[in-house]
Amino acid sequence: MLLAASVMGLGGQPPLTRASANRPCGRLALSATRYSHVIWIWMENHSYGEIIGSAEAPYINSLAAQCGLATNYHNISHPSLPNYIAATSGLPPAELARFRSDCSPSTGCATQARSVFDQLASWKAYEESMAGRCNRRDAGEYAVRHDPPAYYPALSTCARNDVGLGQLSRDLTHGGLAAFSFITPDLTHDMHDGTIAQGDRWLRSKLPLILGSSAYRRGTLVVVITWDEGEGGSSDDCATNTRDVGCHVATIVVSPSTRPGTRSAKLFNHYSLLGSTERLLGTGPLGAAASAASMIAAFNL
Repeated sequence: MLLAASVMGLGGQPPLTRASANRPCGRLALSATRYSHVIWIWMENHSYGEIIGSAEAPYINSLAAQCGLATNYHNISHPSLPNYIAATSGLPPAELARFRSDCSPSTGCATQARSVFDQLASWKAYEESMAGRCNRRDAGEYAVRHDPPAYYPALSTCARNDVGLGQLSRDLTHGGLAAFSFITPDLTHDMHDGTIAQGDRWLRSKLPLILGSSAYRRGTLVVVITWDEGEGGSSDDCATNTRDVGCHVATIVVSPSTRPGTRSAKLFNHYSLLGSTERLLGTGPLGAAASAASMIAAFNL
């Protein structure tokens, strides 16, 4: 069962029925939705074949089967940080070199480029295990290289909107969900240091709160789960590379209008995710997102 009883009745809505709890996607016609919120959840360092079909990831695979799965989705480069920057700014691969050391924010490891965060009237980044807001240094299980707002020094709202994960529940239950939300598990739960099974259990514990929220049930919220990069390959040129295993990651689209069991083999990448999110939220595409394939029609958004 995908949604736990503890999330029933959130936001003053009628409690979920057993049937709807077992079917998070496809419960609304597209015409009944008004998507004004998008949440990204980023996991770490596993290629498509390590996740899809894995016995260690029963929840993730049940979600992929009941919602939408992009089977030909690609990261942009390696290691982690270039992907986080590319996905939130649209910067092309040639402009990502400064981030390839996974550096902490500094004069030489930052960008003045516009980002999805400053495009929108409201955004939040929820960082698990982060001490303090918009923390620009690694600490414990928090890795700043997985916290993209910290790399945009012109983003004056970082200190207000880049917060701990604990605020997510309050925002979901009290109508405070931003137009765009970026959720980063800590190093154990995002599968970077932890196992696939640990990440799967984390998603099983966190996603029901989101899917039980009034925003999701009203048809205003789309959730996308992806991985920053694959492993085991030899190329850093990944955006359209369909041969390198390290360039191929799983991406799951969860929405009330996505038909259960949807699979798309169209070539998508992190630029596609950015451009599709911008289109859903009514803003123009940044950089390479303008020419990337849209995910909207494929997943009935």
